[in-house]
Amino acid sequence: MPEPSLGILLFVAHRELERRVLDGVRAAGFDVTLAQSRVFQRLDEGGSRITHLAESAGVTKQTAGYLVDQLEEAGFVERVPDPSDARARLVRVTSRGREAVAVARPIEAQVYAEWAAYVGVRDFERLADTLARLRPITDPYA
Repeated sequence: MPEPSLGILLFVAHRELERRVLDGVRAAGFDVTLAQSRVFQRLDEGGSRITHLAESAGVTKQTAGYLVDQLEEAGFVERVPDPSDARARLVRVTSRGREAVAVARPIEAQVYAEWAAYVGVRDFERLADTLARLRPITDPYA
């Protein structure tokens, strides 16, 4: 069996990080699905339009709207008028959403610390730096 491609290796690491964070957030009492979290984590600080969330999450506008409806019902986000366009609305994180993020961040940091301890801090930092340098050509939403 050939070694997995770099893309698969990146995906596997990302999937494990998502699983660990989502498990911890759920254990803390925040009922959120993986699909909801993938939209939620793409919210800009000042709020995002549904079309932007859909594009950056790689889902249809209808799917993004459905997931935002669920997140709003759970109290993680709210829809507010867009100050730059009276016809548009922004989705932004609520205080409950920020509480969930506050649970997620230390779990994320713990996973990174474990990975750094396993491969060595220098190699882990080099990996993070390399991926950050690739971001301008791989992330149109950066």
